[in-house]
Formats: sequence, C-alpha cells, structure tokens
Amino acid sequence: MTPEEKFQFDLEGYLVVKGVLDSDELAALNALADDPPGGWGEGTSYRTSNVSQWGPAYQALIDHAKLVPYLLALMGPKVRLDHDYCIFMRDGAPHGGLHGGASPQVGAGDHWYVCHNGVIRNGLTVITFNLTDAGPGAGGFGCIPGSHKSNFVGDLPADVRRHERKAHYVRQVEAEAGDAIIFTEALMHGTMAWTAAHERRSILYKYSPGHSSWSQHYYDLEAYSDLTDQQQRFLAPPFVGQREDTVQAVS
Repeated sequence: MTPEEKFQFDLEGYLVVKGVLDSDELAALNALADDPPGGWGEGTSYRTSNVSQWGPAYQALIDHAKLVPYLLALMGPKVRLDHDYCIFMRDGAPHGGLHGGASPQVGAGDHWYVCHNGVIRNGLTVITFNLTDAGPGAGGFGCIPGSHKSNFVGDLPADVRRHERKAHYVRQVEAEAGDAIIFTEALMHGTMAWTAAHERRSILYKYSPGHSSWSQHYYDLEAYSDLTDQQQRFLAPPFVGQREDTVQAVS
C-alpha cells in the first residue's frame, strides 16, 4: 500500500483499488454471471455462497496477485479466506440495512480495526470485486466513512440504519467494472437500493486473520481443481499458534 492508501484506509475504513481486473478477467467472470447457477428466479436480487467454486476465473480471485499485498498490509502474513458470496441486483432491487461496526454492543467478535506504531491490522476484511459499474446514484455498496473507529455506532438512529431517512454521513461508494473495494467489517456498511438499468454484479471474498473465523463452516478443498499451494493455505481452517507457511506477495 502507498502512504496515501494507508492514510485513506485509516481515515475512512475502505479503499477503492482501480483497475484490478483486466478485460479478459472481466469477460470470463461475467460470462458465468450472465447465467448464474440456480438462476435468478422471480426476484430482483440474486445471492449465493461459495462462488470461488464457480470455476478457474473465480478460483483465481482467492489470491489475486494485485490484492495479496493489500491483505498483507492490512492483516499480516497469516490470513485466510473465511467465506465468499455474490450479490447481483437489478433495477428496483431493495436496500439492506446498515450493519457492522467495532462497538462491542453491536459488532461481531471478528469486527475490529487497530493501528499501532504505523501498522494496520483488521479482523474480518472484505474484497468486493465489481464486475459492472456502480456510478453516481446507482446504489450498491454504501457505508459510513470513519465509523470503523467510532465509539458510538450503537447510537445510529434506526431510521438511518434502515435507509428510511437520508443522512449526509452515509455514502454510496462509486466504482467501475474491474475495480475492487476493500473494507473492514468494523466499518458500518450495507447495500443501497439499486437504480441503474444494468445489473449490479459484486463478488465478495471475506478474509480473517489466520487464527480466527467468522463463518461456522470451513472450505472443502475437494470442491476445487488445481489449487496452488498458496490457495490451499488461504482456504485452510483457522489455526492456533505459529505456522511456518505464510502468504507471500507476488511481485
């Protein structure tokens, strides 16, 4: 991470990394998203877990070379993929309430953010891969910037949490197809109603420190093909104590 990226993440709790996915990667990912497993049904939203098992293009996102350095900077060398899923939305798809936050009365046990002696560390941390544009006013990912360090997230008014009243401190995060949004689950965030004519296609890979887990389920390596050694380490269950094999940044 550059010094400016560290400043921005510490300030706001999220970061938009531009142009992570190239045109070939986007084409391969969108080709399967055009007709996702199980189909859309009758609704305006589609969500399912374990998209990392959708084939080589989605498996490659587990340890995308452009993003591993960010995981190392934000979480340290012992990091694991905790769970993954997608959120697809069509015009008119409704919002979801704001959630997250590091305050103990409302946050989950792995929702935390600290910075000590210039070193950033996080609990559950999300990479959202954007397969389509989320332009101004389109909706999709929204958050309260800086709330990852707030001491009063439990005081957020219920009508703001449910998007029933607009508040100036709630922000829709704009991103283009190919961009990745990285955020800490200590940040108050949620889904804003989708208003664009095209589909929202977001792929969320959520990472935990190597010793912890948010999900109650662990990955079955037999569900994948041709996993690299590093991908196997990312998919490993949490561990206690020291482990010699760590994730490495790809130069």
